[in-house]
Amino acid sequence: MFSPNMYGEIFEKLCECNAAIVKNMQHKPVSNPMQEALVQLNRQDLGQWVEDTAQNPLKMMDTQIQWWHDQMNIWQTSLMQAVHPEIDDSISSEKGDKRFDDPAWKEQVLFNVLKQSYLLFSRNMLQMIENSNGLEKPTKDRLNFFTRQMVNALSPSNFLSTNPELIRLTFESKGENLIQGMEQLQEDMSLSADVLKVRLTNKDAFKVGVDLASTPGEVVFRNELMELLQYHPTTDTVAKRPILIVPPFINKYYIMDMREQNSLVRWLVAQGHSVFMVSWVNPDESLAEYEFGHYATRGVIPALERIEELTGEQHVNAIGYCVGGMLLSTAAAYMVSKRMKQRIKSMTLLTTMLEFSDPGEIGVFINEPTISAIESQNKIRGYMDGRLIESTFSLLRENSLFWNYYVKNYLKGESPLDFDLLYWNSDSTNIAAACHNDILRKLYLNDLLKEPKGIEVDGIGIDLSKIKIPVYFLSAKDDHIAGWESTFAGSQHLKGKVTFVLGESGHIAGVINPPAKNKYGYWAGGDINAQDGKTWVKSAEHHTGSWWPHWQQWSEQQNTADFVPAREVSKEASLTAAPGTYVLQKLPLESAMEEAS
Repeated sequence: MFSPNMYGEIFEKLCECNAAIVKNMQHKPVSNPMQEALVQLNRQDLGQWVEDTAQNPLKMMDTQIQWWHDQMNIWQTSLMQAVHPEIDDSISSEKGDKRFDDPAWKEQVLFNVLKQSYLLFSRNMLQMIENSNGLEKPTKDRLNFFTRQMVNALSPSNFLSTNPELIRLTFESKGENLIQGMEQLQEDMSLSADVLKVRLTNKDAFKVGVDLASTPGEVVFRNELMELLQYHPTTDTVAKRPILIVPPFINKYYIMDMREQNSLVRWLVAQGHSVFMVSWVNPDESLAEYEFGHYATRGVIPALERIEELTGEQHVNAIGYCVGGMLLSTAAAYMVSKRMKQRIKSMTLLTTMLEFSDPGEIGVFINEPTISAIESQNKIRGYMDGRLIESTFSLLRENSLFWNYYVKNYLKGESPLDFDLLYWNSDSTNIAAACHNDILRKLYLNDLLKEPKGIEVDGIGIDLSKIKIPVYFLSAKDDHIAGWESTFAGSQHLKGKVTFVLGESGHIAGVINPPAKNKYGYWAGGDINAQDGKTWVKSAEHHTGSWWPHWQQWSEQQNTADFVPAREVSKEASLTAAPGTYVLQKLPLESAMEEAS
């Protein structure tokens, strides 16, 4: 039961949280160039859709009549379900949609009608756009994406007054869920950039260097852009040719070195490899002028040179993940064109795009107005804020990666579960302004990486066709960031022997797929000269289990050299123990520096 003064206590606490949130919002910019560009572009797209719809008024009338008919059917079915609960809904949620799992959404007539009416509204809005035949594909894609954002934001499950589960919980907890939720919202807003960064896991759930990124090693090189880690061997002998891993600089490197049971680094070391890892700095405005090419000349190439100094080996087998694969390919082509020592003997490219003609859902942001606005924003700040990048990628899966946690964290007042992959995903990094601008304009918008000498690094034209070393190219079937058919098309620009492999699952789980879990399989052995990815997969063979052992077999075929005694890291070579210092830099960087001081 509520005590007489409990309402006052609840509202007093809620008012305190609300005041703190409002105060925090006053320090946030009301708008930014990117948001303004998107609003303007959406307004133009909507105008084109209205014009297209006006060309066929009878079609719109038929849609409205059918909508009214379906709405009446919802009311009729819902009333009948009150007497006969075994009757199915007129409109059901899609498979995997958990927003309306609570029994009250069906048992209570008004909420059942609200749920089904919303689902009908969502379906019809998206179908009307899809059925518009007079729109160009980029316009239709943007309308589809942002309409989907709108209808999912308007879901009755996202609001306290229209969600029966939240109403029940609020009464049962005497409003404590709202207080806890507001406190979490207040904290998250203080750690967000221009867009709310919803916490996906507890920020103190893991400690980098202890729970994650714990494979023993040493930092053996450092410059203003990266640290180079060398891992301690666990076998008596190691392959003579070392491995260099180039991770994406839009995330922390430890996606390759998570917990012991799902660490690719630890597994590679156990297979008898000498493993080196690049750990990128979390840049601030002082690195604003560093271009994409600088990450090759000041990152990849110095790492290769330092590996030779430490091991005496001139060649490495290199692994690049996502943007790291783009960078590794650029560095390899650069060294060929510059007639440098060819230090990379083979490459492994993981979910890497080399061709951007079909960038997937992220393509809704790839247009001249939006990119020009982002470039202006980057020049002002000196970097692209990693928290904005994280929020953007979350909106590609908005129900599972945004609204799901919004409801749980802020309306239910729950703390998210401790999940290592989501912790890593939330550990964002900035991108230097010039580098981010290069990626957006030269790679995504103009698709110049695939063109011979389409981009230049220090005045040297980059030509991927000059890469003639063996390449193991892994893509992921459900990848929504680097679509596998696009990555297959990109692999065709490499002129060495390409072994293309398609893993099950997505951009992260398809790569971090340890053999012990035996969770996801893969396709291999298809015709690399196939016309496209769909043709390739028809000729490929499906295998159960992780792709890691398959890669190990391929790697052994590339290594004709003998094994050598395990390479220990000397005390003189070590600057500090792994995971180093750069990986520990947290956003916002100002907060990290204040905490350190």
